Amino acid sequence: MPKPCLLLQLRPERAAADDEYHAVLRAGALGPDRVVRIQMNQQFPHIDLDEFSAVIVGGGPSNVSNPEERKYDYQRRFEPPLRELLGEIVERDFPYLGACYGLGILADVLGGKVGEARYSEPPGAQTIELTPAAGADALLRGLPTSFRAFVGHKEACQEVPPGAVLLASSGGCPVQMVRVGQNLYATQFHPELDGDGLALRIEIYRHAGYFDPAEAESLIALGHRESVPVPAEILRRFIARYCAD
Repeated sequence: MPKPCLLLQLRPERAAADDEYHAVLRAGALGPDRVVRIQMNQQFPHIDLDEFSAVIVGGGPSNVSNPEERKYDYQRRFEPPLRELLGEIVERDFPYLGACYGLGILADVLGGKVGEARYSEPPGAQTIELTPAAGADALLRGLPTSFRAFVGHKEACQEVPPGAVLLASSGGCPVQMVRVGQNLYATQFHPELDGDGLALRIEIYRHAGYFDPAEAESLIALGHRESVPVPAEILRRFIARYCAD
């Protein structure tokens, strides 16, 4: 029996968490039985990596770089066991895909600098450029070297994390995708997002400080005009490589 993929979510907003979950199912053409979903804002049970084929950690309103007093109560609960799990994932070179927060927490565990000083990006599409290292990467080989992807974040890696290979960058945020070892990947952009998903998040996080609330409708309209097939292909390839039957 194939092992399922583990999706660790940190979005307390149910609609956003559900959309992220269904995006993973669609990308990999997976049935619900192939993805074990844990909403870390509610619980963080003991996790035995040997029971899973891969781990995916998505994004959310939590920021790795916030001081403890600015972190959500649920973030203060789930981050210590998540850090411990990521330490094991790194040590074992276990298949991992992190997006947004999923990049930030991995970089922090590796000893990298994550913060709000530079490289934040408002919700919308940015042009991502693959680095020469991506040409030889099993997940990215043959993809366009330049493509559009949806972003939206307050904090970012201020440098390439120690031990990581830079796979993609952009003009406004130099660390857009990295690989650690052979099987750990993380992106600042959101490979799971399409125009509808972006619109949903803009509505949900309208007053969360990512953008001027008065700009919500124009950001939604811009998102619907974008074509972002490559990020979804990256997610599809990860799932096909590590989570397929």
